[in-house]
Amino acid sequence: MDPNPTKFPILSYVMSKLPSMGRRTTGTADEFDIEQPQNHPQPPPEPHFDITERMPHLTDPKVVSAMRSAVADVSQTRSMLKTLGERPFHELVDTARVKLAEIEADMSKRLEEIVLSPRPPEMERQDWRLDMAIKEDECRKGVEKEREEYKALIALDELHEAYEKMLKDAEQRLEMIYETAVAGGDVESIGESSGEKSSELKEEVNEEVIRILQEASGKSVERVDLSGRQLSMLPEAFGKIHSLIVLNLSNNQLKVVPDSIASLEHLEELHLSSNILESLPDSIGLLCNLKILDVSGNKLVALPDSICHCRSLVEFDAGFNKLSYLPTNIGYELVNLRRLSLSFNKLRSLPTSFGEMKSLRLLDVHFNELHGLPLSFGNLTNLEIVNLSNNFSDLTKLPDTIGDLINLKELDLSNNQIHELPDTISRLDNLTVLKLDENPLVIPPKEVVVEGVEAVKAYMIKRRLDILLAEEPEIMLEEVGQTPTGLLTRSTSWLSGTVSNVLGTVAGYLGGGGKSDPDHYLNQQL
Repeated sequence: MDPNPTKFPILSYVMSKLPSMGRRTTGTADEFDIEQPQNHPQPPPEPHFDITERMPHLTDPKVVSAMRSAVADVSQTRSMLKTLGERPFHELVDTARVKLAEIEADMSKRLEEIVLSPRPPEMERQDWRLDMAIKEDECRKGVEKEREEYKALIALDELHEAYEKMLKDAEQRLEMIYETAVAGGDVESIGESSGEKSSELKEEVNEEVIRILQEASGKSVERVDLSGRQLSMLPEAFGKIHSLIVLNLSNNQLKVVPDSIASLEHLEELHLSSNILESLPDSIGLLCNLKILDVSGNKLVALPDSICHCRSLVEFDAGFNKLSYLPTNIGYELVNLRRLSLSFNKLRSLPTSFGEMKSLRLLDVHFNELHGLPLSFGNLTNLEIVNLSNNFSDLTKLPDTIGDLINLKELDLSNNQIHELPDTISRLDNLTVLKLDENPLVIPPKEVVVEGVEAVKAYMIKRRLDILLAEEPEIMLEEVGQTPTGLLTRSTSWLSGTVSNVLGTVAGYLGGGGKSDPDHYLNQQL
């Protein structure tokens, strides 16, 4: 959980100088690190350099002292998180919130029944009130334990989220301290004049945007391109261009998108790539006609749940951000999505609902931290291109349901830790590109992999047949009421049907290009 020295170089240096926060040089391979997840295999390390060589003022005792004081909250929170453990998956947190709401609703109903229950005639009013108070207390205590478990899970997730924001804020504070030291100022008084330049810039930007708004007034403007204008903000008045269909705000310095963007009811394309956005407004879910959304190259740590309401989305690019999870219901809502790019993020899992995106043709999730795929992944039968590469040590296996992707043409699994492909991969009849580089594959062996995708499919088919044939005697013993001859006939018929669909491929792999008799091969095996 030490700050990543690549992302937070000054913070990493300062915390390494704290006695209790020094970076460990040894540790077990299974330890989880929120800021530095293990990625294997690693490229050759870059040449080492001491940060003090580039930032000599870090050796100044006064500067270091001021910096240590500035990161005290980070060190305390880090120690707490080491005790509590890693961040829970987003889907678990969402489930906990739903369960908590159900518990609260059930308790409210039971309390209401207690309050509205009539007083027995034989009971005194004071005794009746006391009895009601006891019942209310018992009702609350009865659900408290279950409620606390869900609350603890939610609190842990919130603590991790706050810690990640704290790291970023701390790095900014340290940068300001160092810049003040370089300028010869007092490191204890920072940032008093930092607002002047930004306000001047905002006024200049406002004039640029207002000019465009004035030109658009009274006209039916459908396209606006403000890319590469160094814009740092967009005024709320921009939402008044109701006729807008395409809006390009890429390559700027935008930190926020105004809520008024929801007023662009005819908007079909929104380009926000290469800005410094840390979040998207909840109002984005009101863009019911939006078909293309590009938010790549920002600093997004999460997508708003409301984005699921953009049901007309066909293309969505959220690559090169800091996303660690997707909205739980994203698959149930974005059923028209055809292209989805989530590369270069920190996704650890895909929600169960992901399998409902049945219009999806292209999926790119390379360079993430995926631990696996949901079983529902096999429902994406229209998928043609899937890139799962460079999830490194996190991705170790694929679900059997991947064999249901009947239209899959390209599958990239390179740079992972997959030891065995599922037998069902042989069912991918349309698969023409299969990349398996840099995986510790045992099944299929490397000598088969180098022969290409058809050889891999043939190998997996033969392996599956061999397994079935080996299991046949056991199945015969377990079957009740079936004669050995009948069972053998049934199995032979099934195996012959299976082989007939892939005869050419199997023959090519087993026989080196010549034709072989399927009955002769099966009879030999049987």
